[in-house]
Amino acid sequence: MTNTVDAAKIPADATAESSSTIQVEKLKLEKNWDKVFPKSDKVNHQKITFVNRYGITLAADMYTPKNYTGKLPAIAVCGAFGAVKEQISGLYAQEMAERGFLTIAFDPSFTGESGGYPRFVASPDINTEDFSAAVDFLSNLDNVDKNKIGIIGICGWGGIALNAAAIDTRIKATVATTMYDMSRVMANGYFDYDKDAETLKRERMQNRINANNQRTADYKAGKYTRAGGVVEDPSNFPQFIKDYYAYYKTERGYHKRSLNSNAGWNATTALSFMNMPQLSYIDEIENPVLIIHGENAHSRYFSEDAFENMTGVKRSGLDTISGNKELLIIPSANHIDLYDNKNAIPFDKIENFFKANLK
Repeated sequence: MTNTVDAAKIPADATAESSSTIQVEKLKLEKNWDKVFPKSDKVNHQKITFVNRYGITLAADMYTPKNYTGKLPAIAVCGAFGAVKEQISGLYAQEMAERGFLTIAFDPSFTGESGGYPRFVASPDINTEDFSAAVDFLSNLDNVDKNKIGIIGICGWGGIALNAAAIDTRIKATVATTMYDMSRVMANGYFDYDKDAETLKRERMQNRINANNQRTADYKAGKYTRAGGVVEDPSNFPQFIKDYYAYYKTERGYHKRSLNSNAGWNATTALSFMNMPQLSYIDEIENPVLIIHGENAHSRYFSEDAFENMTGVKRSGLDTISGNKELLIIPSANHIDLYDNKNAIPFDKIENFFKANLK
C-alpha cells in the first residue's frame, strides 16, 4: 500500500510564517560535464536551482557569455518532452549564450535533477508554471535586464511555452520549435485529422478507462507503473519513431536521466493533459512569437494549427507572418532535425528574433 506522510513536517498552524516561506529543496547535482554535446569555450557554465509556485525546486544549467558588460537579455529553455537539460535544451541554451544571451536550460518538475514527487509525471499546469518560475529566477539576477526575458520551448515544451506566454506577460518573446500540443496528442493520438469525431470520442473513453484502471492498480501496488520510453526495436514502426530511436537510444542523444531514453513517464501522465487542454488563450498573446517546424516533420500540423489559432491566418509557403507572429518552415527537415542538427536549426533566425524583440 501507499506510504504515509510524516505529519510532524506539515505546519499545523496556517498563520505560521513557515507556511508561506519559499523553501529550497537540497538537490543532488552532477558536478561533471555530462551533456550529449561538447562544452563551449565561449561561455561560462554553472549549475543553479530555483523554486516554482508549487514549492518544487528545479535544477538548471546556466550559460553566460564570457567578457560581457552591463545587463544581459535572458532566455529560459526547456524540452523536448521526456528529455533532460543535458540533451536538446542544453544545446540550444549554450548556443544562444554564445550569441550574447544569459540562458538557463532546466529540468521540468519531477524529472531529471529537479525535485518533486512522485517522479516521472507531467502536468499542463505545473509545467507551464516551470517556465514562469524560470522567469522569476532570471528577473532577480543582477546581471539580467528583467524587461528582456524570453523563452524557448522544444517539442512538447513548444506547446507549453506558448501556454506560458499566454499567461505570463513578463515573457517578452517566445520561440516554439518542432512543437507538439501534448493535450491534443494525448487526447486524440497522432494525426487526429484522419479520424472522425465519433472514433476519437470512443478512443478517448477507452484511454480514460485504461488510465483510471492503472491508477487503481498503482495505488494497490504502492508504486507508479512506467509507460516505457522510446521503443527498443523501431524496425516495424513509422519513420518518426525510427527518428526518435536514432536520437534517444544511441550515442547521439542517450542520457541516463532522460525518460525517453529509458523507462518513460508514469503510465497515468496523460490524464491531466486529456482533461485540461493547453493553448486555450494563445490568441491573446500580445508579445512576439516565432514558431519553427520542419517541412517533413510528422508533427508539423501542431505548429500550423497553433499559428492559425493564434493569428487567424493559415500557413502560406515556408515563412508566414501575421503582425508580430511568425511561422517558419525549414525545408526538408524532420522533427528530430530540430533537436541537434545545426545545419537545420535556424540559430541565426532565432538570435535575430530575440535581439529584435528583447530590447
